[in-house]
Amino acid sequence: MTDPVAEAPRGDDSLIPFQLERPQIRGRFLRLDRTLQTILTQHAYPPAVSALVAEAALLTGLIGQAIKLRWRFSLQVRAEGPVRLIATDYFAPEAEGAPGRMRAYARFDAAELAAAGSTPGDLLGGGVLGVTIDQGRDMAPYQGITPLTGGTLTEAAETYFAQSEQLATRFLVLSAAAQAPGGSVGWRGAGLMLQLLPEAAPGQAPDAPTGEEGLMTADDVAAMGSREDDWARVNILAATVEEHEMIGPHVTPVQVLTRLFHEERARVFAPQAVRFGCTCSAERVRAAMAMYSDKDIASMTDASGAVTADCQFCSAHYRFDPGELGFEAEARRGGG
Repeated sequence: MTDPVAEAPRGDDSLIPFQLERPQIRGRFLRLDRTLQTILTQHAYPPAVSALVAEAALLTGLIGQAIKLRWRFSLQVRAEGPVRLIATDYFAPEAEGAPGRMRAYARFDAAELAAAGSTPGDLLGGGVLGVTIDQGRDMAPYQGITPLTGGTLTEAAETYFAQSEQLATRFLVLSAAAQAPGGSVGWRGAGLMLQLLPEAAPGQAPDAPTGEEGLMTADDVAAMGSREDDWARVNILAATVEEHEMIGPHVTPVQVLTRLFHEERARVFAPQAVRFGCTCSAERVRAAMAMYSDKDIASMTDASGAVTADCQFCSAHYRFDPGELGFEAEARRGGG
């Protein structure tokens, strides 16, 4: 394997596309450092919630960069356990050479969380995982949904691709809070995505899918074609990756891919930088309030005489004069 680009020293906050030529498998390797730390420290989540948000963010970055995206890819988890909601966004680069941007947040019941078990299944319970591909104002968003099967967000995402897209897809996602000697605690995470490219004439779907609730799995999809053995071999190789290789600071993503797939005729492409980014602004809040009347705005006004709004993604706090908000205020300004 060769590295055709000048990779960052550790590959932090970057996403690297690659393709394994012999088995016709494409992939992505994402490593998040400051980006993940920023996402999680906006809210001071309990460690178990932080781990779920990190998993969702890594999945979102891997999937979002793998599609032909013009604007935003979103992943949303609506669950029935102590963790009620996880929402994540990946925004495509705004220009050549610009970074992709990510954000995420969660809602949970603190009392239920304290009494719950520690596994993702305990924290999420039942529910659904939804994806949205929004290419911008001139196109209707694409939306898909799948049950929270398998006990983890990662397995639910694999089920979505198998069942809805009939693409054999595997994710390996890891995150951890670590502390360097004399330093503060910081989150790091990494994800590996493998996807078997579709054949020109795939076979029939199995009569009895092997997934939970009768849903198809990645292995079921691979068995529909002629490269089932290739898929199994590459997954065995990927499973040998160690945690320190994935998220540690001393091994670059290209070195990880070289070690895992050195016999698979792998091609590594230019990395995509990733940063934390939120789209909230005072102007957007004003635009959202433009549908309300003076009476509605008055009901939102607090004891200090202001209307306030908080961004759930980045915790930004906005404060407005009620007289500036609503469609009637817009009409008064226009008439003046």
